[in-house]
Amino acid sequence: MDRAETAGRIAALLEPFNKKGIALTDNTTFAGDLEWDSLTVMDFVAAIEDEFDIIISMNQQAEIETYGQLIDAVIKLKG
Repeated sequence: MDRAETAGRIAALLEPFNKKGIALTDNTTFAGDLEWDSLTVMDFVAAIEDEFDIIISMNQQAEIETYGQLIDAVIKLKG
């Protein structure tokens, strides 16, 4: 799976969580730009884990602040 395909699948999962319709770029932040609280983050992480059949540890979650970082992390976890 290439980066563009991964980004597309993540963007589709993110759409229902993007209440303000923010345009996604690699630099879009979850806390700042999308204004997500911790519950929203947990719900979204669960959706990502289910979609890609991966586990994102709490330590990894703490390091992922942007959409681009999430794409790269999913690719890395998928191997």
